Amino acid sequence: MWCRRLAGLFQVPCRLSRSTRHRSLWLPRDRRTVPAAAPRWHHTAPESLKCAWQLHGDHLELRYANTLMRFDFVWLRDHCRSASCYNAKTNQRSLDTASVDLAIKPKAVRVDETTLFLTWPDGHVTRYGLEWLVKNSYEGQKQQVMHPRILWNAEIYRQAQVPSVDCQSFLETDEGLKEFLQNFLLYGIAFVENVAPTKEDTQIVAERVSLIRETIYGRMWYFTSDFSRGDTAYTKLALDRHTDTTYFQEPCGIQVFHCLKHEGTGGRTLLVDGFHAAEQVLRQAPDQFELLSKVPLKHEYVENVGDCHNHMIGVGPVLNVYPWNNELYLIRYNNYDRAVINTVPYDVVHRWYAAHRTLTAELRRPENELWVKLKPGKALFIDNWRVLHGREAFTGYRQLCGCYLTRDDVLNTARLLGLQA
Repeated sequence: MWCRRLAGLFQVPCRLSRSTRHRSLWLPRDRRTVPAAAPRWHHTAPESLKCAWQLHGDHLELRYANTLMRFDFVWLRDHCRSASCYNAKTNQRSLDTASVDLAIKPKAVRVDETTLFLTWPDGHVTRYGLEWLVKNSYEGQKQQVMHPRILWNAEIYRQAQVPSVDCQSFLETDEGLKEFLQNFLLYGIAFVENVAPTKEDTQIVAERVSLIRETIYGRMWYFTSDFSRGDTAYTKLALDRHTDTTYFQEPCGIQVFHCLKHEGTGGRTLLVDGFHAAEQVLRQAPDQFELLSKVPLKHEYVENVGDCHNHMIGVGPVLNVYPWNNELYLIRYNNYDRAVINTVPYDVVHRWYAAHRTLTAELRRPENELWVKLKPGKALFIDNWRVLHGREAFTGYRQLCGCYLTRDDVLNTARLLGLQA
């Protein structure tokens, strides 16, 4: 899992666990003042070692469920779930965080088999379930995966025999929608079959999952080789693997393609799991992975065709990871739209080129290429933060329609159906 594989990439002290495959990121040793005397561990009961705790000068240390956790006193006061501090109906904080004394310390601490009790100097009592603390502590979070995934190359995906979902089941049942979303979350791509080959029906399918994200290309768009926009995609030429809208500050999260008509040859769609390729870079050259996750680049889209006048700039590294568990969540890769590299000093840029070459080699390995022939009736959803797409050159008339979806709404739909997203 990404959270256990991508550690050790940032310039902080780290240490390996007993397993050579699982690493964990550790914060620098706390240098704040602690009592001169060694703290004493307290247990929930003399005969029980399930839970133990000790107070330090500025934090509480708690051992529970095989997890050693450290909680700053301000954090413990700020996250109080009592009725006066937290509105359980709206799931929003009522406590004014800025009003909490930064030097606050609990007056009394008690732990039973399930709950931590803290009494503060003003008499206010805070209660935390121990399971809640494990789930929400920094130490617990860095062991968790935000988005479970199955990384794949072409053979892995084919052997998985991931089913397409029938349009009627997708539109009319929660079971069909949930199956589709589970496939999408795990693999970054998913198909809906038997969609009527019209833009209107494709829109209905897209809106079953999410709101449509309107961009400079509109809401629903037709896609032909008439060069009506200032983009190579509007030609019959082959397109190398890439992610879309890298020139947006927040690249579009999901892309929908539906081939409405093709009278000619060629035009197969190429799909590559960018996270699978990134994992190979991490294993082979962790220093290069780190560089790709830290160096910010500009991507740019300049268009002056007909009535379309746009100048978009997006900034960010090629690989984006959550800092607390080093889980990869976004790849921004598009050699067509990468702007002048002027955000990298000369003594770093050559190493960046070498790292980029390593990633590109992985992305271009034939075994990582999944080729799909889109046809009328088969709608394809792509996780644009993970899966790169391209196409082979084609002849004749080829018409696609599609749109971008708002990522937050797709994940919201998945969570409401009980999926981890």
